[in-house]
Amino acid sequence: MSFVVVGAGLAGGAAVRELREGGYDGPLVLIGDEAHAPYERPPLSKEYLRGEQGPADLALFPEDWYEDAGVERRLGVRVTGLDTRAREIELDGGDRLAYERLLIATGGSPRRLAEPADRIVELRRLEDATRLREHVRPGAKLVIVGAGFIGAEVAASARSVGADVTMIDPSEVPLRRALGEEMGSIYARIHRDHGVDLRLGEGVEKVESTADLARVTTTTGATIEGDAVVVGIGIVPNTGLAEEAGLDVDNGILVDAACGTSADGVYAAGDVANHDHPLFGRIRVEHFDNALKMGAAAARGMLGGEEPFDDPHWFWSDQYDVNLQYAGFAATWDDVVIRGSVDALDFVAFYLLEGRLLAALGMNRGREVRRSMKLIAARATPDPAALRDEDTDIRDLIPPP
Repeated sequence: MSFVVVGAGLAGGAAVRELREGGYDGPLVLIGDEAHAPYERPPLSKEYLRGEQGPADLALFPEDWYEDAGVERRLGVRVTGLDTRAREIELDGGDRLAYERLLIATGGSPRRLAEPADRIVELRRLEDATRLREHVRPGAKLVIVGAGFIGAEVAASARSVGADVTMIDPSEVPLRRALGEEMGSIYARIHRDHGVDLRLGEGVEKVESTADLARVTTTTGATIEGDAVVVGIGIVPNTGLAEEAGLDVDNGILVDAACGTSADGVYAAGDVANHDHPLFGRIRVEHFDNALKMGAAAARGMLGGEEPFDDPHWFWSDQYDVNLQYAGFAATWDDVVIRGSVDALDFVAFYLLEGRLLAALGMNRGREVRRSMKLIAARATPDPAALRDEDTDIRDLIPPP
């Protein structure tokens, strides 16, 4: 019987590496429905999209690593069934594979407004970015539906190479739910200052394309045409396999603090996992750093470890000359303390609830955001005046153990 990882994305790749480094020397199988071995997705909306990187630059591991590590890859293969009692999975074509421990790292699928086509793109996979970058060029016209992080990064990349960009979002403030109204308004200003036609408070009725152009019809009746339309309105976790097998599912596969599911010997990690986080409660997180760390944490659980995965979370987004970094997780807050200059885009915003620091957002202040992670992990209740004070070292605010 093998240790099997279903999903050859970042979480799956991190898991097989951790299993080998953690001492597991038995049969190890990595299965993915893409034709590619695990690769990094953040460049798909940035360096790769702008033509600064090629496919080989995205690979998580060198090609010979898998053979050296004894990892059997089954790529371009879909898992169609899971029998948790027999401890078997079924592959398309009918083959069955027994497992001793199983990790489900199947990620998510884009929410759709129309069927993907040459000029209608959902940016999730390498092939999507390859198709889109044909339209990211000087003088091209791009229409982006959704002003979240993916849409915003695509807009910044397209503008940086001289494409015209219209970005549409039904919210009056982009990223309001994640960052709040004030911080979201800053991002609206950044994109408008860089020439993006940002249309907020406007939904989309229809997305369509012909051989020559793509077209969006908005809820106000406006028609916007371009060389391509990018739909970036979030993802839906790929829970079908888990649901059919009877695992507990609710906005993702429910996992405990150590990434175990409701089925013995089955774990889940990455975008598909709804995690009982020791710091933040039950959350499902969709970003690069979490996929890597959670995949590794799930692997440790597969090896018998019982340590909770309590990473305080961190992600980044590069747009134009602005580097955004965010640590922690804040669904609600009652105070935001600013250190630095918002006008100069050189600041950290600290999100607090009843005095406790839940998250920190920095623009061009990554070092201070990363230092805040220890405060967040310690459930600290720092003095707001000290957070605001530029002369106070954030590390000095970490409470003693």
